[in-house]
Amino acid sequence: MADASLPPPPDSPELADAAGMLRSAYVHIPFCRRRCPYCDFAVVTPDEGGTPYTVTRYVQAVIAEIGMERPWGPLDAVNFGGGTPSSLPPSALAAILDALKRRFGVAPDAEISIEANPEDWDGEYAEAVRSIGFTRVSLGVQSFDPKVLIALGRLHSPELAVSAVRRSQAIGFESVSVDLIYGTPDETLESWEQTVATTLGLGPDHVSAYSLTVELGTELSRRVRAGDPAPDPDDQADKYLHFAEAAADAGLIRYEVSNWARPGHVCRYNLSTWAQGEYLAFGLGAHGHRDGVRRRNVRRLDVYLDRVARAERPEAGADRIEGWAAEQERLLLGLRRAGGAVAGPAGDALLRSDEGARFSDAGLIAVESGRIRVLDPLLTDEVVRAVLALPPH
Repeated sequence: MADASLPPPPDSPELADAAGMLRSAYVHIPFCRRRCPYCDFAVVTPDEGGTPYTVTRYVQAVIAEIGMERPWGPLDAVNFGGGTPSSLPPSALAAILDALKRRFGVAPDAEISIEANPEDWDGEYAEAVRSIGFTRVSLGVQSFDPKVLIALGRLHSPELAVSAVRRSQAIGFESVSVDLIYGTPDETLESWEQTVATTLGLGPDHVSAYSLTVELGTELSRRVRAGDPAPDPDDQADKYLHFAEAAADAGLIRYEVSNWARPGHVCRYNLSTWAQGEYLAFGLGAHGHRDGVRRRNVRRLDVYLDRVARAERPEAGADRIEGWAAEQERLLLGLRRAGGAVAGPAGDALLRSDEGARFSDAGLIAVESGRIRVLDPLLTDEVVRAVLALPPH
């Protein structure tokens, strides 16, 4: 009999579904020392206007934008992402977090997470961030191979990354996560295996492992068009499978296509987004979901600052997700989770379709207790495309 005092396993259906009831907030911090070649996020570098003056204005604007949102809460999870949130001084992070607390309230056991770069994460800075109230840190390690780090445009060394993980653990963050990227063309399988061994040897609570993707408009995409090699899907699949096996041996449980955690250490904010939960979003290019409407902010810093200075919401657009579109979205998001999703109308339609029959016959999907799960995470996108192709019911 399961011990009720223990946290549920990360891949449990109950945890996956309950996350849809969480209330979360996302804060985007766009500033970076330089733009990584693969990045298509809303990022601002020093030569693009990321000066100390604009950083100060931006923090004030985010606080003002928070004040424009009608009360809602208390928040169960807060996530500072980027860009590079650790580029801000702790006092600025504290000011934004205090604004969220005043406007919405924050649950006593809330997950308060920050993405950080290892080169920023010295002892004094990390201790200050922990003292503010952040409970979780996600470190953008990406690789422990110096050549791969250079290819990815990262500024830290493997040694700095190791120190950042150990420092976070020693300071007492409740959850320490490591982000990895695999599949850089110059990365060998041996290099990846060493990165995996080093990562798991540090004993993180959570690991996100993402394949390198060529996004349009990035420096990487321009290089590939000019003749540089693109990531090899077969190579990436081999590296994914190696990590999945090694992570399981280390006691980490996959709960989403690219995310593994120990019990009690799933990322609440991310899990809520895959459960079609509601989350507020503040800052440049941030995306939110509330009352069935998905909103997105403008991506240009000058436009964002000017809009907020005029006491206007900095929205670039909004879409109401309802009816069949909402049902399709519920299923396709849920199928990214190891715990799967309740079949519902979209799931029933998938199972009746020719594609659904093919998936079932091939052992790609399983149906149990009214839930659908994708058994091979590498083929999740194929199932998702089939869901999107379903005609309205």
